[in-house]
Amino acid sequence: MKTNVGVIDRTLRGLVGIILMFLAYKGSIGLWGWLGAVPLATGLAGWCPLYSAVGWNTCVVKKST
Repeated sequence: MKTNVGVIDRTLRGLVGIILMFLAYKGSIGLWGWLGAVPLATGLAGWCPLYSAVGWNTCVVKKST
């Protein structure tokens, strides 16, 4: 798997995932909040299958000069 999720994107995914799962744990939102595990996992892995399917890449690639 090639990394296709950049640093800012990974950070935001992680935060959103943690917040959703915390809110589900506290009972503030329904069970759907446990779906926060998906953005958390993709943020930790640095790879998003949807990005691969669509051809997106938010990861900065350093070019050699």
